[in-house]
Amino acid sequence: QVQLVESGGGLVQPGGSLRLSCAASESIFSFYAMVWYRQAPGKQRELVARVTSGGMTNYADSVKGRFTISRDTAKNTVNLQMNTLKPEDTAVYYCNAELQVGIYRYQWGQGTQVTVSS
Repeated sequence: QVQLVESGGGLVQPGGSLRLSCAASESIFSFYAMVWYRQAPGKQRELVARVTSGGMTNYADSVKGRFTISRDTAKNTVNLQMNTLKPEDTAVYYCNAELQVGIYRYQWGQGTQVTVSS
């Protein structure tokens, strides 16, 4: 079964760091982009970061300078390094692959919970 598996979430204090990973069961080489989204309670899912097959990245304004997305086509993984975490980063984080902007390869999975709290 073709799928993505997110991992790496947890509870962290404000100012701390977490590294999320997303493993695909197939090659991600040909996808237009890999993306991380997040959804906080009572809010819509929002794009956090995108990395294209050409290596271009873009980030939500709220995470610029703190988060870094990277992809490893040899391992079929995409990672999200999150530094200087804030309580407002608390959300369920999801990854996916884009065949083109807004067209996703996978159904959304269960994601991984990130909680930033003291």
